[in-house]
Amino acid sequence: MSTSYPIGTPGQPWGEAERAAWRAAQRKQRSHADEVVAPIEALAARFDVETYGRLDYDGQQFPLLALRSRGWRDELPTMLVTGGVHGYETSGVQGALQFLREHGEDWSSRANLLVVPCVSPWGYERIQRWNFDALDPNRNFFAGTKAAESAALLALLAPLQGRVLMHIDLHETTDTDESEFRPALAARDGKPFEPGEIPDGFYLVDDSERPQPGFQRAVIEAVAPVTHIAEPDAKGNIIDCPLQQHGVIAFAVSRSHLCAAMTGARFTTTTEVYPDSPRTSPAQCNAAQVAAVRAAIGYALAAVN
Repeated sequence: MSTSYPIGTPGQPWGEAERAAWRAAQRKQRSHADEVVAPIEALAARFDVETYGRLDYDGQQFPLLALRSRGWRDELPTMLVTGGVHGYETSGVQGALQFLREHGEDWSSRANLLVVPCVSPWGYERIQRWNFDALDPNRNFFAGTKAAESAALLALLAPLQGRVLMHIDLHETTDTDESEFRPALAARDGKPFEPGEIPDGFYLVDDSERPQPGFQRAVIEAVAPVTHIAEPDAKGNIIDCPLQQHGVIAFAVSRSHLCAAMTGARFTTTTEVYPDSPRTSPAQCNAAQVAAVRAAIGYALAAVN
């Protein structure tokens, strides 16, 4: 089964003309400056704020911002939180900021904290999965990538290779994955679109090559009181992947060049919130991300102490 997409010729990968047509169809729908930069600036009295890069897309500039624990100590384990790798996944960004406001100093004597709330600001403003060049940042965490967002984050984290204990990457799975983003991906790559099923609820993605089932379980248990956990489909899968355990799937994240694999941290996970469910709200989605981050840090610290 396949469907058409309004840009491109079925069966033919996009060239620059098609990418330009896609780009021209994207419209700014919200403000990175107001919704991300301003809240980060409000946290500058409590955390060290770093501009680790700057994007310039067709004359529009975006600062790439990270926040570090004040009083960073090299002997402490490092906890990494990333959000907004896909700009349209709102609770990844807002959940990271809420975590910083409410709990960012809870482990100040036990761990270093590095938070990158919005990896893809152009995508955030356009509620878009891809970047300006129609590239998915979350398939581009490798040396020599052409995705500027991914390259900048790789450079920021290069000095921390081997020193990150835990990395949690905050994402969402939305109805538009099926209605827009997967059809666009098929069209861009000249492949047929194969419909899938969007899971109703929160789930996690573990690394099948370095699984940490106890860590994943702890995060699921922390999130369950906040929002419902996704159940498998009729085939026993979530997004075509078999369950590792309740609410958890796994695949080789490093082979797909996903953000969660970039540091080689011992404990890694990718959260997937479902904001389109009638059973949840934007506030609950943000709170679910906060609960996940707190549980992830708590488990990682308990494992080394």
